[in-house]
Amino acid sequence: MTRDTSGAEVEVPRRLYADSGLPDRVFRGVARGGGGLILAVMLLVGGFLLYRAWQALTRAGWSFLTTETWEPDAGRFGIAAVLVGTVLIAVVAIGVAVPLAVGGALYISEYAPARLRRTLISVVDLMAAVPSVVYGLWGLFFFEGKILPTARWMATYLDWIPFLHVKGADPDDPLAPETVYTSSTFIAGVVVALMVAPIACSVMREVFSQAPVGEREGAYALGATRWGMIRSVVLPFGKGGMIGGTMLGLGRALGETIGVYLIISPVFEIQWHVLQSGTSSVAALIALRYGEASEFGMSALMAAGLALFLMTLVVNFAASSVVARSRSGAASE
Repeated sequence: MTRDTSGAEVEVPRRLYADSGLPDRVFRGVARGGGGLILAVMLLVGGFLLYRAWQALTRAGWSFLTTETWEPDAGRFGIAAVLVGTVLIAVVAIGVAVPLAVGGALYISEYAPARLRRTLISVVDLMAAVPSVVYGLWGLFFFEGKILPTARWMATYLDWIPFLHVKGADPDDPLAPETVYTSSTFIAGVVVALMVAPIACSVMREVFSQAPVGEREGAYALGATRWGMIRSVVLPFGKGGMIGGTMLGLGRALGETIGVYLIISPVFEIQWHVLQSGTSSVAALIALRYGEASEFGMSALMAAGLALFLMTLVVNFAASSVVARSRSGAASE
């Protein structure tokens, strides 16, 4: 009780104070320090790339984003071609990986028996841990030869789609060489898809498994089949996780280096035909030219790395934002 200016007694709510204790304060400090350290490392990486790339950026200006050739010592260089190649490889990878990831995640979380489910989860996690050089070697020495007939069939019967047309291919000649289909955006994208699919599948499976039990049982009580329950409960609940897993996979696909470098045949011109031999990517460009670059050429490579860093950063931040706003972990009433 206290008194106001007129002398009347007034009830004042008691202020509550909870002592979190030393362990909670230590944990809070460690968590804040870890988060701050991650942000500091990202800022340092971005600052380092900007510092090393400044010489090339000041000379090239905005033409750095529109020039296709890569001849830094001659003053003609830009990332237009390699940036388009990077995006096309990533789009092909996501187009192949997402259906595989969604199907695998739904089977593991909804259809697989409990004993098989544990085995499949371990297998998917192990696939995500396989080094990219292994996928690249597999794609170069085994997969490319097996996928060429498929690429040729697509170019023959689907060439009315502009990006599937292959210049120089003769569909009427069964003995025509298949070299026009090798080292293409399509082959590189499919190999990258096999790297991306386990990551996306893990995220989607985790989200699907958290769909509220009450809503599942309610759907069954209303007469829904298992697929009807998945379509009306699991997929809407996991929509944010599906988008987040896809974008996380996209971030991996954009930055893939050695797997793409082993497969593609670099060309420094915008190549929209995904089945045609020849493409490039920012990461593969850096791996290809790093050893022979002059001082100015190294600055140009750092500028390309800065562009890739910013692009993947935007994709990963967008993915984290989507996942954070999803219904994962929501409890059913």
